[in-house]
Amino acid sequence: MRISSVLRAAGMMLACLTAAGVTLAAAPQPAQAHPLSTTAVLLSAEAGRVTGRVQLPIDRLAIALDQPLTTAAVQQPGKIDELRGYMLSHMSAADQAGPWAVTAGDGAVETIDGVDHLVFAIVLQPPNHQVGDFQLTYDAILHRLVSHKVFVSLRPGSGKDYTTVGVLDWQQHTVAVPAAGAAPQDGFTAAVHLGIRHIAEGADHLLFLIMLLLPAPLLARRRRWVRSDDLRRNCWRVVHVVTAFAIGHSITLALGALGYISVPTRVVESLIALSILVSGVHAIKPLVPGGEAWIAAGFGLMHGLAFAALLGDLGLGRGSLVADLLGFNIGIELTQLIVVALLMPSLLVLSRTKIYPGVRITAAGIGVVLAAAWLAERTTLIVANPFNHLTDALIEHPFLVAVTIALIAAISWAAPPLRATTARTPAPAGPGLRTSVDHSGSVSHR
Repeated sequence: MRISSVLRAAGMMLACLTAAGVTLAAAPQPAQAHPLSTTAVLLSAEAGRVTGRVQLPIDRLAIALDQPLTTAAVQQPGKIDELRGYMLSHMSAADQAGPWAVTAGDGAVETIDGVDHLVFAIVLQPPNHQVGDFQLTYDAILHRLVSHKVFVSLRPGSGKDYTTVGVLDWQQHTVAVPAAGAAPQDGFTAAVHLGIRHIAEGADHLLFLIMLLLPAPLLARRRRWVRSDDLRRNCWRVVHVVTAFAIGHSITLALGALGYISVPTRVVESLIALSILVSGVHAIKPLVPGGEAWIAAGFGLMHGLAFAALLGDLGLGRGSLVADLLGFNIGIELTQLIVVALLMPSLLVLSRTKIYPGVRITAAGIGVVLAAAWLAERTTLIVANPFNHLTDALIEHPFLVAVTIALIAAISWAAPPLRATTARTPAPAGPGLRTSVDHSGSVSHR
């Protein structure tokens, strides 16, 4: 590909990023920030009781209740009472002395990280009026939306800083809350576990990685993807892509967690959706032939900002932030390697069959559609993402997806008519190198 074409493609991507940044620059700054469209339960341990606030994102509340909720609608007296009852029916607390009384005051709408939230003041009252360690159970929205997360934070006594004591999701609805607050600790193991969960349950991060892997067994020739018979080269290409993504997100993760850079959450989440969209288009037709590593590194910078926002909200072991960063990054890389190990063998086998162009284009097309919907939702062009149920299903059954792809690969390879032909046609080559292109678009070097 000519240098001018590469520069033009790079310029188009830069223009898109700049436009997105400018469009979203006016987004409100975080109040008590947490990742975009998640629930926060903020608790304060006091003498004889625990007070707090529950911040429910209205857009996710609408999906969970399957109602067309708007900011104006939730503030109606009848509706706000209904939503208070819904929230209380999905929250409980208890300790060794028995269940606690849970009450909620009047609700109000607040804008947090550019997203409208319905906020309720709550009071948790122990039966003996002595606040000790207790168990909090909460599954509002979680029971219907598996991609949703709830951050539970606590500040003991009159402390001003909240420390997240746990993250609830569709699998875990109960968290142990220490009345004295989270004890200082290295947090290395907790950070590793969090990194694993964040990637394993993050549909956007997983989809971006899959979009990068789809063209990995191929070569770009004359602005189209063709098959490569060089297994060693294909493996090195995967290593380069994964390593480039790791370097990119590690840089911004460290800078963001250490406080050197800060970007509004809505901007970061929108750019992540844009990264998936561009990578999906690239998987269909090469935008920057041979530049997958650069794409992975560049967009990895954006994903690192999202990782930093999550790590910053958790407040894990502030006294050992370096250990937390290392643990979180290890968790992310371990999960990425598992994804590569599960998918890449199947993709390599499929790439040697006649059906791979269809599989690749279909998968990339799905990625483009999902990314476009995320981008529209995160830039507030649409109120609700119509594909939330699909992404939830992918998160809930990741191994089923991997097994399905493996079965397709095995069946395709077992059927000789579906294997790519090996008849070769001479093609121009450089001195000392003879290049061959087979009739199915395969390229080999001798």
